[in-house]
Amino acid sequence: MDYEYIENLVLKSKAGDTLSKEKLAKEFRPLILNIAKRTFLHGYDKNDIQNECYHSLFKCLSMYNCANHRFVAYATNGIKNNINDLIKRVKNRSSLEGSEALTLSDDLENNLPSNDDSLEDVLCSKCDFEALKSALNYLDKEERELIKFIFFQNNRLSSYASMKNLPYSTANRKKAITLMKLSKYFNKASKEISSIK
Repeated sequence: MDYEYIENLVLKSKAGDTLSKEKLAKEFRPLILNIAKRTFLHGYDKNDIQNECYHSLFKCLSMYNCANHRFVAYATNGIKNNINDLIKRVKNRSSLEGSEALTLSDDLENNLPSNDDSLEDVLCSKCDFEALKSALNYLDKEERELIKFIFFQNNRLSSYASMKNLPYSTANRKKAITLMKLSKYFNKASKEISSIK
């Protein structure tokens, strides 16, 4: 390679001359073909690797500072580094895809999460639901309305206070007392239900 000729092509290319850019690509063609011929990447053919090399070449061209060093060494290192990075990325990606990604073992069933709830979870949820239903029946009508409005209809306590024409502090105290009652009745109902079953 004629280094002075390439430096002139680089200066013209940076100035916007597309013909110089094409000539520069022709000058680097033997290097790019050599790299593409020696490189194997899963999922990439020779043309893909050549395109990656040309992309690196033009990226080097746009970032090149003429005052620091020669373009040939700068671009050659840039192309080789980019291909090495591409090899690392493909290698890492291939271990996460395809047949290597799934390792079968005897206890695979235990390691995979189940979308179905276990029988134990279903029964516990049913018992909790029954206990809550029973505990709500112990509350008076106004307390049940408060719980339903705030927790089942997802409204705010301030909305409840304004609807009932109560000061916020009174509504908050009423909520705390109702929740304590509900907790007490829930625990009592849970014990009754578990003793029945």
